[in-house]
Amino acid sequence: MAKIISIFNNKGGVGKTTYMYHVAHLLVRNGLTVLMVDCDSQCNLTAYSISDTEIKKAWKDDGNSIYQVIDPVYRTTGDIRNRTPSKVPSKGNLWIVPGDTRLSNFEDLLGDTWSAARGGSEPALRAQSAIHRYVEWATAKVDADVVLVDLGPNLGALNRAVLASSDYFITPVAPDLFSIQGTENLGNKLVSWRKEWDQCNNAWDGGPALSIPKGRPTYLGYVIQMHNLRNGNADGMTAGWRIYGEELEPAVQVNIVAKLTPLGQAIKWKDGEYKLGAIPNLHSLIPYSLEAKKPVFDCTSADGLRGAHIARASDSKDHFKGIVATLQTVAAW
Repeated sequence: MAKIISIFNNKGGVGKTTYMYHVAHLLVRNGLTVLMVDCDSQCNLTAYSISDTEIKKAWKDDGNSIYQVIDPVYRTTGDIRNRTPSKVPSKGNLWIVPGDTRLSNFEDLLGDTWSAARGGSEPALRAQSAIHRYVEWATAKVDADVVLVDLGPNLGALNRAVLASSDYFITPVAPDLFSIQGTENLGNKLVSWRKEWDQCNNAWDGGPALSIPKGRPTYLGYVIQMHNLRNGNADGMTAGWRIYGEELEPAVQVNIVAKLTPLGQAIKWKDGEYKLGAIPNLHSLIPYSLEAKKPVFDCTSADGLRGAHIARASDSKDHFKGIVATLQTVAAW
């Protein structure tokens, strides 16, 4: 059965979309079929993955954007539309459910119906489970091995609904004070959401066939991103970044792992650590990657790279190897 893994943090600017895009490409090269779902209304993953022409097509009434598939639910005129995801140009079997700027409108409905959903109301639960049910269908449609979901940087109703549909989640973080403080807010909210989703599931009487999220995503760990490099250091980080980087593990252990472990929602790694890897700031390489709509490690002189940038782009693949290996292990569980 395909594993649904959300990439999620309540703090923006930590490079989550770049991380997810590159990991997805490496997973498909290792033989997996990957479905990406863009649930961030900024649509950066979509802009990275498919052409403007494809995006405009996805946003039309007969399109396959994440908003178009739940639009009847939002307008209370019907249920989800099962529309095939878009194929992403790649060296493997990679698909995407395109994002849509209008998805943020759906957040109001999710907020308004949350109390009723916790009381077992079918219309309310149908709204709360809309994206969950579509992702289930789309996963089967493309026969995906792994589903990677890109979420916006907030703790709102939309993320509550989508994260609840996930089997696992990863938090990209920057080695800074704000990411460390953010782990406390995130941990508290995750515990609260679990209790509320338990209420939804306990209240649902099992009437008409309706797949409802369990609301129990398991925490895999964090990835340090967007740090600056300095040659000669063991971890490559500048001194300022390293200070905060060393504080991340204790913060994650106390604020997230310790709170989710009693709920059965934290992986128990053998080494007891939750750092899955570190991705440095790729700085000027990203614009070339975005323009070419291909991973940094695939960019060449044909895409405008010159001199040392060519070697650095090619070598960037090494930063993702450990994380990709971990996700392949998870996919096989």
